[in-house]
Amino acid sequence: MQTSRPQASQPHAGDPAYLDGQFLVAMPGLTDSQFARSVIYLCAHSADGAMGIILNKAVLDLNMPDLLIQLDIASETDAIRLRERVGHMPVLMGGPVDAKRGFVLHTDDFHIDQSTLIIDDGICLTATVDILRAIAAGDGPASAVLALGYAGWQAGQLENEILANGWLVCPADPDLIFHTALDAKYERTLRNNGIELAMLSVSAGHS
Repeated sequence: MQTSRPQASQPHAGDPAYLDGQFLVAMPGLTDSQFARSVIYLCAHSADGAMGIILNKAVLDLNMPDLLIQLDIASETDAIRLRERVGHMPVLMGGPVDAKRGFVLHTDDFHIDQSTLIIDDGICLTATVDILRAIAAGDGPASAVLALGYAGWQAGQLENEILANGWLVCPADPDLIFHTALDAKYERTLRNNGIELAMLSVSAGHS
């Protein structure tokens, strides 16, 4: 796992060899504290590298209304209204790369020209402050999560980690991204793919 920015990716026209738009689920043998028991939505993957957002680790002591106020996107007088509107939206620890930069995963009912990346299955990524302004104003997407930072891999690194049994690859589920409690995402993602955590832990100890 890298803590550096991956190289720019080239379009690959939905090449099935690449995994963007899917989940990576940490296997029990992955013990790095930043990624253990993590569920990652893979936003981009090509021969040049990959990037994704950790979906089930929150930034401690920071919520969306307070963040919007800290960034001067909203004022203190808006606090009550913001808590009613976006108090449910988590602020995620998306990964160790660019940890102070915001990345918003959201439904495809919101789009900013030349800024929004359409990933897959109605899920988009926008990384400009304009989407935060829209969310604060009540004009944002129907569903969204904000992440600070992202997880990045250099060329070939993710493939090697998967071959080493570090990650389970499975189809992404928008409900798990937007509507499942953070502490339930890991086990629910496994269960939705027919895997019980106890069975996975036992099988991981055998070659």
